[in-house]
Amino acid sequence: MEFNVLSLFDGCSGGQQALERINKKVNTYYASEIDKHAIKVTMSNYPNTIQLGSVTEVDVSKLKPINLLIGGSPCQSFSFAGKRKGMSTKDNIEILTLEHYLELKEQKFEFEGQSYLFWEYIRVLTDIRKYNPDVKFLLENVIMGEKWQKILTRAIGINPIEINSALVSAQNRRRLYWTNIGAEQDGLFGDLKCMIPQPKDKGILLKDILEPEVDEKYYLSDKMLNDILEQTPDKSFCIDANYAKGTTVKDYNDKHRRQIVAMRGRNPENTSDRTKGCPTKQMLEAREDGKTNCITTVQKDNLVYTANYLQYGDGYALDNRAYYEDGKQGTLDTKPNRAKTLLNTSRIRRLTPLECERLQTMKDGYTAHVSDSQRYKMIGNGWTIEVIAHIFSYLN
Repeated sequence: MEFNVLSLFDGCSGGQQALERINKKVNTYYASEIDKHAIKVTMSNYPNTIQLGSVTEVDVSKLKPINLLIGGSPCQSFSFAGKRKGMSTKDNIEILTLEHYLELKEQKFEFEGQSYLFWEYIRVLTDIRKYNPDVKFLLENVIMGEKWQKILTRAIGINPIEINSALVSAQNRRRLYWTNIGAEQDGLFGDLKCMIPQPKDKGILLKDILEPEVDEKYYLSDKMLNDILEQTPDKSFCIDANYAKGTTVKDYNDKHRRQIVAMRGRNPENTSDRTKGCPTKQMLEAREDGKTNCITTVQKDNLVYTANYLQYGDGYALDNRAYYEDGKQGTLDTKPNRAKTLLNTSRIRRLTPLECERLQTMKDGYTAHVSDSQRYKMIGNGWTIEVIAHIFSYLN
């Protein structure tokens, strides 16, 4: 079966990557996207893509009959990391139905944020269903509060499935997927229920996707690193007291050599204090499960902390700094007792764009047609390709 695909909020065309990965044939691929950098990446990889511009202007009557509608609508107003205002106008009028949205749109109301664009997805889906009631669809969004999840579910007509990208990548990324792909009638009233199982856990960890050597530009300066560690309670959280409990240097390094930390503003007097306006300092918070935090457009949420203890003889101390025998400089201080010392050489860097692509299971270099800053943005806003491919594998 060949698909005429309409992808709303297409970004850098994760949908095309997923369909290609499982060898699903695409006849025509329409993409609704307004970011010029994302469009450039899409067209560099898939030059036959037909770009339609803003989702608010999409008219399905002018397109070939669509049998697959996909998209991940903006999530900022739903996310627990945001203001959680949901879908509303700037006058705080909540939008709970498509009909209400279309009325407000006709009356030229201004909308809060971009999450209201979910209703454009529903508008397009409704128009397609008029000539193709069996159109397959996929909508992705973040984990959100119960109220808004129920509103989205009622509008689209099926409960979402939750999949964590950690099953297929080194990234912890929980997302909701509303889809009738792989759906069956269930229960007394024959409601649709998606029967797609969870992907098989591939056991991929951070160490599996890191580049062996990266450009110096990705590293935090020594001064910034030391300033942060001075503010971080128990600044040896990655190189901690457990070393003294009998583990070997090799075992300790194997566990802690690469670890993800997030740089976050915390109250130095009480790190659990989330009171608005409280004094904050940038501190580090570590993961110890071998995964990354969710990739977003905020790079400081995922920093690679490189921690090594070197036994005496592997390196030497000079001017209160640690050096490897190959001459490469470490950071942080060393204990003055060289006879028993372990040299603590630690550095922190950003993930590279290539590593971010791997966390989203994209092809290496897929976004290399634009600047690093634009690559980070579109990768963070994008899909985990292996998750989407898993769902698409249940297309008839």
